[in-house]
Amino acid sequence: MDVGELLNYQPDRGAKRPREEDGGAGGGEDDSRGGKQQKGLSAREQARYREAAAGLEGAEMDEGTGDRKKVLEKLMDQDEEEPEAEPVDESSVKKMILTFEKRSYKNQELRIKFPDNPEKFMESELDLNDIIQEMHVIATMPDLYHLLVELNAVHSLLGLLSHENTDILSLPHPFGLSGELTDIDTLHESEEGAEVLIDALLEGQVVALLVQNMERLDEQVKEEADGIYNTLAIIENMAEFRPGLCTEAAQQGLMQWLLKRIKAKMPFDANKLYCSEILAILLQNNDNTRELLGEMDGIDVLLQQLSVFKRHNPATPEEQEMMENLFDGLCSCLMLPTNRDRFLRGEGLQLMNLMLREKKMSRTSALKVLDHGMIGPEGGDNCHKFVDILGLRTIFPLFMKTPKKMKKTGTSEKEHEEHVCSIIASMLRNLKSQQRSRLLNKFTENDCEKVDRLMELHFKYLEAVQQADKRIEGEKHEMVRRGEILDDSMEDEFYLRRLDAGLFVLQLICYIMVEISNSGISQVRQRVHQILNLRGGSVKVVRHIMREYAESIGDGKSEEFKDAERKRIMDLMDNF
Repeated sequence: MDVGELLNYQPDRGAKRPREEDGGAGGGEDDSRGGKQQKGLSAREQARYREAAAGLEGAEMDEGTGDRKKVLEKLMDQDEEEPEAEPVDESSVKKMILTFEKRSYKNQELRIKFPDNPEKFMESELDLNDIIQEMHVIATMPDLYHLLVELNAVHSLLGLLSHENTDILSLPHPFGLSGELTDIDTLHESEEGAEVLIDALLEGQVVALLVQNMERLDEQVKEEADGIYNTLAIIENMAEFRPGLCTEAAQQGLMQWLLKRIKAKMPFDANKLYCSEILAILLQNNDNTRELLGEMDGIDVLLQQLSVFKRHNPATPEEQEMMENLFDGLCSCLMLPTNRDRFLRGEGLQLMNLMLREKKMSRTSALKVLDHGMIGPEGGDNCHKFVDILGLRTIFPLFMKTPKKMKKTGTSEKEHEEHVCSIIASMLRNLKSQQRSRLLNKFTENDCEKVDRLMELHFKYLEAVQQADKRIEGEKHEMVRRGEILDDSMEDEFYLRRLDAGLFVLQLICYIMVEISNSGISQVRQRVHQILNLRGGSVKVVRHIMREYAESIGDGKSEEFKDAERKRIMDLMDNF
């Protein structure tokens, strides 16, 4: 209630209930809330509003002196009488922390002494809550975080996460102080203070405590559901500030809790969306968490949750975001070879193949998952299985014609064509015997129409890359003219721009072209060279692109694999 609302207050002029009844009604509500203070207000604010209300009651009782001017004067007088807030500095923060420690200890002592008599410890709990609210100011001063650690307040704060009263840290922010202390913008204000705080939190196994706390919260209660959401925000902030803690967090029970929450039979809500987001973050560039998820049958959980979108589109943009997060998590997991086998055994290929046929929003992401599952020598089993489940009938229509309804999923034409060409290239690399013959025969069907499409894509991306190369060359000449030095970072930037223009797709197309030309099917080989000659193409250009591809291949693989793969590609080129 602000001053304007107080001034516009119109008391009921009718018969009044006796004061005892008024007090009883108010007291009943307070009792039912366990004596809790009004949400979002400090003790001082509440006292001020109570005083203002008392002033109004006085004005109401004496109608002769109850005009608005006098009420306003009374409020102004109160403002003038209020002492100025003390400046917050190191000594005041120390005093605050020591008060918090004392009140926390006293509350703990009384709860142990009188476990069945809340009246005995309720006042100490309110006092504890008051000091926690005062300590929120520390969250705005990351350079003083070291005091929390030095005075052992972090340990006490972590202890409150297992406090019997789940509301003790929920005013005005569920797990408020912890949430504000770990706010990512605040953490970056003082890297040194943030490092000290995060170290202390991790030493106290903060993630394990947060997970235990989430286990005991009931999401049917709105405040407790908000508590889970804000707990996940704390974890996200810490993971963003220090990505290395993802492995530790996953091992401290977070991975298990996330999987359990994602597969829980509950209506879709903000917490499920947030869980999918945190899961995707944990799995990003981290083989340890990927392995842990695989061991916990997490691949099956992801596939079960995604199967809902096989025949139905997400109902809301938020649900679509969750679907994309789960797909991203699955793609990350498939970077680990052992998870490819789990994906195969969990019939992930069949699900992705069905999604491609159903033409729903999940189709684009299913294509990406297949690409991740079949790439490299570790994808051999998945490539063979994909042909066995008649996947060639699904993938080649997508190769022949890029779908138009991709804007809804935010996927570009280039991304689609890259995934399709990558899947075909992976199959050409990995398939043996009968399955390989079935794949190669596809290029002879309908008067080699798939070879024609391949060559159409070749010239499309060749032109795009050549235009990018011209722009880059122009910029290089200009830099030399100005006397600027071309360093490695600039070269990397130029290479990334060439990739954006479609260099990688062009490399995949040339690889497919070279593979099918060396397949022993003269009809296919002749068609490739015929179209190259007709459109002014050059074998020399294809060889140059393949040489560049061979140099960049096998990133992150062993030297032995790189050498063998490069030799194989060079042999294919020599016979082209």
